[in-house]
Amino acid sequence: MTTVQAVAGREFCASMLPKVSRTFAVCIRLLPADLEHPVLVAYLLCRIADTFEDTTRLPVDQRVHLLDHFSRALDDDASQADELRQAFAEPQSDEELLVREAGVVLQEYRTLAVAQRAAIRPWVQEMCRGMAEFVQRERVGHTLAALSTVDELERYCYYVAGTVGHLLTALFKVHYRLGDEDRFVHLKSLATSFGLGLQLTNIIKDVGDDQRRGWSFVPSQLCERAGIRPEDLHDDRVGAQARTVMQVLIDKAKGHLRDALEYSTTLPRRDSGVRQFCLTSLYFAVQTLRLAEQDARLLHPHHKVKITRDDVFRTVRMTRVVAPSNLLIRWYFRMLAGPRWDATSPRPAPTSV
Repeated sequence: MTTVQAVAGREFCASMLPKVSRTFAVCIRLLPADLEHPVLVAYLLCRIADTFEDTTRLPVDQRVHLLDHFSRALDDDASQADELRQAFAEPQSDEELLVREAGVVLQEYRTLAVAQRAAIRPWVQEMCRGMAEFVQRERVGHTLAALSTVDELERYCYYVAGTVGHLLTALFKVHYRLGDEDRFVHLKSLATSFGLGLQLTNIIKDVGDDQRRGWSFVPSQLCERAGIRPEDLHDDRVGAQARTVMQVLIDKAKGHLRDALEYSTTLPRRDSGVRQFCLTSLYFAVQTLRLAEQDARLLHPHHKVKITRDDVFRTVRMTRVVAPSNLLIRWYFRMLAGPRWDATSPRPAPTSV
């Protein structure tokens, strides 16, 4: 790769990030310089996989094939991205544009240090395998709207978000060159739960919007216990039962976010940038979950819970202040969480499925 190509590749990746995630684009700037680009590339790789999982423009068989093809493209001896480019030759969104230019992202991935690629590869490949598993269910008439149990929901969340927790933990270990194996083992034990907390929060805040699009990640098991069906969640006539269902998910998310707090305070204090990166995502989720718990319109089909831009920038500023101190980190968590935060905490899901 020429110097010009290398610069163009980095610039493309940097330009795509705010187009596919404004929030992550804010958080990633907090990382140390030698971590920012590897994390950026890793995130874009995950977004490519996520686009294959989410798209309704391609048939199931093709989506499963492309997830497998993309997974194999992460191996060092695989460099062909033509098939990925052809999948969205005429992109209709920024996410599809990212897939069309997956070859650029893959080339940037191959410029990373060997240890960094080794930290990224297995977790993105695990994500692709899991996503393909859930996409395949559509072939036999089962979609994510028909998730049946809480265990199945957590399995799905593991594949799409728990893997990201492990990927980041592996990159952090390379960055810190951690000689403290006990610390790394503890971080790894919390990585899945961190990812699940963020993903469950996203599912909860988007439940109304997802219902409008005909999707539901709320397990039918929980709905049946409350005497309703997933498709009834937005029906005001069963509002009390629906809120009971959502409260179960909210409490579960709270427990996982408490594990995310422990993860963040376990990170070494000597480089607060990594702590700030993790804490901003955690604090955004805590605020979002608090809003969701209090929002009477949570389940309305056209409603979406969202913290304000002022909240985002205020949180980033405060996180810079509290990051070096575990005492302050926990104080700010409690302040954002509010008095209704339940003390019950579920244990993390398994680190592999």
